[in-house]
Amino acid sequence: MEQVVIAGTGPAGLTAAIYAARARLDPQVIEGITPGGQLIVSHEVENMPGFPEGISGLDLIKLFKRQAKRFGARFQSGIIRTVSKRDTAYVLTTDETTLETRTLIIATGAQARRLDVPSEPKFYGQGVSGCATCDGPFFRDRDVLVVGGGNTAIGDALFLTRFARTVTIVHRRDYLRAAPIEIEKARRHPKIRWMIPWIVAEIAGDKSITGAVLKNPDTGETRKVDCGGIFVAIGHDPQTEAFRDLVVCDEHGFIQVESGSTQTSAPGVFACGDVCDPVYKQAVVAAGLGCMAALDAQRYLEQQDT
Repeated sequence: MEQVVIAGTGPAGLTAAIYAARARLDPQVIEGITPGGQLIVSHEVENMPGFPEGISGLDLIKLFKRQAKRFGARFQSGIIRTVSKRDTAYVLTTDETTLETRTLIIATGAQARRLDVPSEPKFYGQGVSGCATCDGPFFRDRDVLVVGGGNTAIGDALFLTRFARTVTIVHRRDYLRAAPIEIEKARRHPKIRWMIPWIVAEIAGDKSITGAVLKNPDTGETRKVDCGGIFVAIGHDPQTEAFRDLVVCDEHGFIQVESGSTQTSAPGVFACGDVCDPVYKQAVVAAGLGCMAALDAQRYLEQQDT
C-alpha cells in the first residue's frame, strides 16, 4: 500500500514529489504520457525565480527531478488508465502494473491545442508557442501571429504588443468569441492587424520561422504573410480522461478543487497544476500548487491516522 501516488512530472507533480518525499511519505510518481510535461518544449524559461540568466525547460525539469530523487521519491514510467475506490484506498492501473494508495495527487497537466499542420512540430518551442506570457519577450521587434478568437487570443495579442512590431490575429471564423470590450481594445490598437476568416495552412522557414501560408476557408484563397513567431491560443485540453468518473470536473474537463485547497470531490484525492488551473498556466504557479497538494495529502493522512 502506497501512502501517496503522484500522477505527472511537470512542475506541479515534481514539486509535490519533493515535499512528499521530505515528509517521508515515500511517494511513487507515475511519469505520464510526456515526462516533464509542457515545460520540456520551452527553449528558454526566463520567469522562474532563481534563474536570472534563464534556463531551458528540459534542464529545469531535470533539476526538479534530481531534487525529488535526493529525498527518496520513486519514479516509474507509464500512464494511469483507471482509478477505482476500494474501502478507504484507491486502486490505480497502468499499462504495466496495479497500485493501491491511500492518497492520490493528480498533476497530469493540460495539453495546449495545436494547429495540426505538418510543419508545426518542427517549430514548436522554436517559434511556435502556446504561451504568450511565457515567450512573448523573446519576440521583440518581430511580426507575430496570434491564432484564435476567444478572450485568451485577444488578451495574448494585446500583451504581445508590448514586444512585437506587429501582431496579426488569425481566426477561422468571421466572428470573435471574446468579450466585446476586449475586442474593441484590440481594434483600436495601432499594432494589431486582422486576418478573419483565415486559418494557418503551413508554416514557412528553415531553422526559424520566416512566415506562414494562410488559407481562407470560405473561398480557398491562400496568402503568404511574413512573421517571426506564431502564438496558438485555441484552448487547452486537461489530461483528465482517467479521472472523470472519480472527481468532479468543469465543463471543459478541468478538475474542480475546494477554494484555498487542492482537495477534489473525492476524499484523499488532490489536484494541482494546469489540470485544475484554466487561468494562469504558469510553471511557478503549478509548482506552488504542487507544494499545496503535498501538504494537503500529508495533513489528510495525519487526520486518518489519529
